[in-house]
Amino acid sequence: MEQISNKNIDVVVAGGGAAGFFAAIHAKMERPDLSVLILEKSKELLAKVAISGGGRCNVTHHCFEPKELITRYPRGGRELLGPFHRFQPSDTIEWFESRGVKLKTEEDGRMFPVSDDSGDIIRALRAEAEALGVKIQLQCGVMGAEQKDEGYVLTLTDNRQLFCRALILATGGNRASGGWAIAEQLGHHIIQPVPSLFSFHVQDPVFNELAGVSVDPVAVSIPEMNAMQLGAMLVTHKGLSGPAILKLSAWQARELAERQDQVKIEINWVPSVAHPLEELQRMRKKFGARPVLKSKLFELPRRLWEKLCIRSGIENDIQWARLTVTQEEALFKSITAMDCQMRGKTLNKEEFVTCGGVDLKEVNMKKFQSRLHETLFFAGEVLNIDGVTGGFNFQAAWTGGFLAGSAAVEGL
Repeated sequence: MEQISNKNIDVVVAGGGAAGFFAAIHAKMERPDLSVLILEKSKELLAKVAISGGGRCNVTHHCFEPKELITRYPRGGRELLGPFHRFQPSDTIEWFESRGVKLKTEEDGRMFPVSDDSGDIIRALRAEAEALGVKIQLQCGVMGAEQKDEGYVLTLTDNRQLFCRALILATGGNRASGGWAIAEQLGHHIIQPVPSLFSFHVQDPVFNELAGVSVDPVAVSIPEMNAMQLGAMLVTHKGLSGPAILKLSAWQARELAERQDQVKIEINWVPSVAHPLEELQRMRKKFGARPVLKSKLFELPRRLWEKLCIRSGIENDIQWARLTVTQEEALFKSITAMDCQMRGKTLNKEEFVTCGGVDLKEVNMKKFQSRLHETLFFAGEVLNIDGVTGGFNFQAAWTGGFLAGSAAVEGL
């Protein structure tokens, strides 16, 4: 990357992630005559794009109705309705496919490059930025910003100063990246950030030796919050993960943080079975001589079925006909309303998202523009916007980057 030689830049984008790149690209597309510079504090560009979806990059979601799309955002959904009418998943698909990156849709609606290679997304973004003449500086972040009549004097992490006429903060949902501190310096309020999209630490004998077992669908609830999510769930070596857990963590992120991630959760392993108790009773009558442990029901994984039976006090040799009423009730509860204790969280490195950020009341969402400073803009997770897992956070980044970048050059 070239070193910054000039001290005056028209548009500076703080942050070299998805939102920052998209903002810089669209600023330069709107005004090729202006200088646009991306400053990235770390030594790597588009780091989250690279690791998202296990290295495949979940670019967006196959949902083209803005009113439906906004229901996937625990924070910022209502404010995104207008922006999604201007740039939504269909626009994202067209943008990347017109640059040679074909996308595919999986059964759950997630969209990935046909190649299953996040490198294709990165190469498309970098090639477009290079072709347009966007300048990029790595290992150079913004530590501070002072507004002047004509723009901003930026203090960089290498102690140099740089003047820009417009500033776009796209530093992500990480306090260490500095975006929130800069926004505060310029008078904005920050909604206290807490993690979203995380796995649950759960200690229960049922999960011993079950790491890697997945069930789809399950219904996971937090009774004291009157919250429930439906979807696939994965048992990990530390507890529970998968879409159902990640969605629950996203919607209840702030309440879980307030309780220090110490709550009781309840699992229905068979939410799609209409009458599970009747099915258990049918087995007792029809296959009374069979051992319960060896005749699993509901298409549950065999090892999970055995663990649920043992949890219900059913030993290896007990037959269906010999089940006591107490054991039958215990098995029914284990299958449909198993309770266990959440004792913390594990951050998902691929999908790390923050709940919190710049207060949206202080942002004109038509342009992702500060209501306090005409030439200050925001894009991505620096804002108090976050979505559930499935490509929704990237879509918010593309939409915000498009609008912020396009608006930042107006009037310059």
